Amino acid sequence: MTSALVRALRINLTARGYDVIPAASARPDLVLLDLGLPDIDGIEVIREPGSRSAMPIIVLSARHESADKIQALDTGADNYVTKPFGMDELFAGLRAAERRLALAAPREQNVVVETAAFTADVAAKIVRRGDATVHLTRTEWAVLEQLVRNPESLISSRHLLTTVWGPERAHYLRVCMAQLRRKLEPDPSHPRYLLTETGIGYRFVPEETP
Repeated sequence: MTSALVRALRINLTARGYDVIPAASARPDLVLLDLGLPDIDGIEVIREPGSRSAMPIIVLSARHESADKIQALDTGADNYVTKPFGMDELFAGLRAAERRLALAAPREQNVVVETAAFTADVAAKIVRRGDATVHLTRTEWAVLEQLVRNPESLISSRHLLTTVWGPERAHYLRVCMAQLRRKLEPDPSHPRYLLTETGIGYRFVPEETP
């Protein structure tokens, strides 16, 4: 990230009430990450265990290839903004990340959801199939949590997109649901628990419907 871009980001972020600090100096609430780091690939930073928390990561990158975007998002990034970008686009991504942080804030009631195929412990943010822990990316967990906290309820695609990515990222939601089914469903091509309501949204059903 060039010094001119860093200055522009600092000025615009500060003007909107954000405290801007180097990530190495403290634990931030949200990270803006340039993939083109001088000593390490940004993808490796996303993979670091310490990055896999509720802390959102927004990637800023000059890499425009779909494969680079998919890799960053699959690894755990919450959003991918390509350079050059407008500040309005960046702040839309920041607002979406803040909404997800608010939704991920601790709640009073502990929720443990059990199905015949998997168990999701919402407070611990752990999913198991049998005795094995299933690794989910932050975005996969954000989508799954919305569904399992509201069993049998229809969660609209618009709601999921707005709370996790932003409404312009419809393709990411479809990809994320496919990944969750691949990891959690006994037969991903015929889902029993994570159901699609065509043209509307998704529904979590703890037990197989008749």
